[in-house]
Amino acid sequence: MSDCPAIDPPRLGEPYLLTPGPLTTSYAVKQAMLRDWGSWDGDFRAMTAEMRERLVAMLGDGHEAFTCVPMQGSGSFSVEAMLGSFVPRDGKALVLANGAYGQRAAQALAYIGRAFDALDKGDYLPPRGPEVAARLAADPAVTHVVAIHCETSSGILNPLAEIAEAVAAAGRTLLVDAMSAFGALPLPPAEVPYAALVSSANKCIEGVPGFGFVLARREAVVAAEGNAHSLCLDVHAQWAAMEATGQWRYTPPTHAVAAFLEALRAHAAEGGVAARGARYAENRDVLVAGMRALGFETLLADRWLSPIITTFFCPADPAFSFDAFYDGMKARGFIIYPGKLTVAESFRLGHIGQVDADVMRQAVAAVEATLRALGVTDPAPPAAALAERAKLGEAA
Repeated sequence: MSDCPAIDPPRLGEPYLLTPGPLTTSYAVKQAMLRDWGSWDGDFRAMTAEMRERLVAMLGDGHEAFTCVPMQGSGSFSVEAMLGSFVPRDGKALVLANGAYGQRAAQALAYIGRAFDALDKGDYLPPRGPEVAARLAADPAVTHVVAIHCETSSGILNPLAEIAEAVAAAGRTLLVDAMSAFGALPLPPAEVPYAALVSSANKCIEGVPGFGFVLARREAVVAAEGNAHSLCLDVHAQWAAMEATGQWRYTPPTHAVAAFLEALRAHAAEGGVAARGARYAENRDVLVAGMRALGFETLLADRWLSPIITTFFCPADPAFSFDAFYDGMKARGFIIYPGKLTVAESFRLGHIGQVDADVMRQAVAAVEATLRALGVTDPAPPAAALAERAKLGEAA
């Protein structure tokens, strides 16, 4: 563990970002962006190499078979790069969807002309291993399965181990959107078989936006040559260039890479994936307990709550307005997230980034003060929302 505290002291007026990323970063990460770097210079190539090595090592048991391919752009750029590079043009994907990011993966497949089917579980339920196995048995044309590890539109943590087992038993290939989970939730390839995962710099490793990365089996990357639909989003071409020259094919986000290296070092000093995940889980537990004590209800049953972000139903009280609630929370030092559901009014509070349990207690106090200022006396959700949750969510 580092001699430094896990998180920085109070923010000197800067609000905390209770979002799934971008998120609150440390002073050291911000300071790392004060220097300019030459994108072809040897020092920056060494930075890229160190970053790739550290990311692969974070996979844990079985990482030796993997390589890292960073990709410019937001995390969604890397998701599309993974799909377009690893699902061959004559392949077919089964997308496991229970929120906006599964739906986005399906949309990307449609745009790039790949055949796909979707198992859509709605907002409340996770895809389970047996139903994935049944869908694969019924459709031998499916070559790849696309799963979201943590679906942040609801905050649900999907049971990836049982999904991976079903996919492997059927002889198909698993691709994982681990955007909001990598770095806080373990996913060792020796225990959970998959061909590739994607994540982003500005999630659980606590860097800043600017690039994502694909962690994939080398054999899968080699086999992906010629698959890509895009010049810029070709994972194999990016990997081949980096292996040959140590350089990015096109202009890299140099400052974001420098910040990310600092964040990677802090991640290791904190204790790695296990320690980062434990801090986030404690944040969630403190936040959820405090919000429930005020009268709020979570969208999900406890068994599916992730340590990344939690969705709460909006109060039925007519005095509640999300826009006014948002403004009140911002005035009290917290940026929150609107809901992203199809069936219920909601909002989301993230618990990742440079925040700890004490910050979560401050956030709950800010919620209480904001409700008081709005004249909201009862944070309970509409009865219909609870009835829907009881019918669907508890059946998972």
